[in-house]
Amino acid sequence: MSKYLFGHIAALLTIFIWGTTFISTKILLVDFKPIDILFFRFLIGLIALVIIYPKRLKKTTKDQEITFALAGLCGVTLYFLLENIALTYSMASNIGVIISIAPFFTAILSDFVLKEKSLKSNFIIGFIAAMIGIALISFNGTSNFKLNPIGDVLALLAALVWAIYSVLTKKISEYGYNTIQVTRRIFIYGIAFMLIALVPFDFELNLNRFTNPVYLGNIIFLGLGASALCFVTWNVAVKILGAVKTSIYIYIVPVVTVVTSLIILNEQITLMSFIGTILTLIGLFLSQDFRDKG
Repeated sequence: MSKYLFGHIAALLTIFIWGTTFISTKILLVDFKPIDILFFRFLIGLIALVIIYPKRLKKTTKDQEITFALAGLCGVTLYFLLENIALTYSMASNIGVIISIAPFFTAILSDFVLKEKSLKSNFIIGFIAAMIGIALISFNGTSNFKLNPIGDVLALLAALVWAIYSVLTKKISEYGYNTIQVTRRIFIYGIAFMLIALVPFDFELNLNRFTNPVYLGNIIFLGLGASALCFVTWNVAVKILGAVKTSIYIYIVPVVTVVTSLIILNEQITLMSFIGTILTLIGLFLSQDFRDKG
């Protein structure tokens, strides 16, 4: 297996798991606040990474530590807080479409910071096709799109923050450190920044909630799967494919959500969702340009 194929598989695995986390989050939100879920899942993820690879990351420079800290702030703390707060102001369909703009932001930042020159015609055409597809999936042929300045701006900021995180992880991958060590260091900084937000967002420890096996199982899935495993596989994909090519896989999160809803929740796929899925996949392949191995 070539390393580029491995990179695409790592990105697909990551997106598949992230696309299914809405079910676990939905279940937990009955008795957990968004900040509770965020803190517990990344704490579990950090503990898992320490157990899997206990060797400490040593001999880093001050500039490298600043980059790790910024990655933790953007990819762990700010992104999820902005997304969760946005959901309290605006509809999930709006947020899903707006956050899917992240690959476009990543391409722009990569042009300026990494000099990757990714804004080619195939990328633009693929982006337009994917956004139309995602809109069809999210709104499902209805007229539910309503602008909410606060929620939609927060979602836009979340997309920008994730783009910054993707560029930072590409820069970090060039340091040559073990991916698990790097992800663990990012989690440490992310949780440290998160501690500042616990009081303002009314964090509740209340470990008795985990006596419910459903809650325990879902938080473990988010901690081990969506956090520990997925952040490692995402960072691996970014290291191999680059920030832009990896971020393009964000387009198919709504597709995974539709398929998961069909299988687990027995929801029906409408014609609009089907057309949107096809357009999104076409956009992914056009933007990705699998012939380019660089």
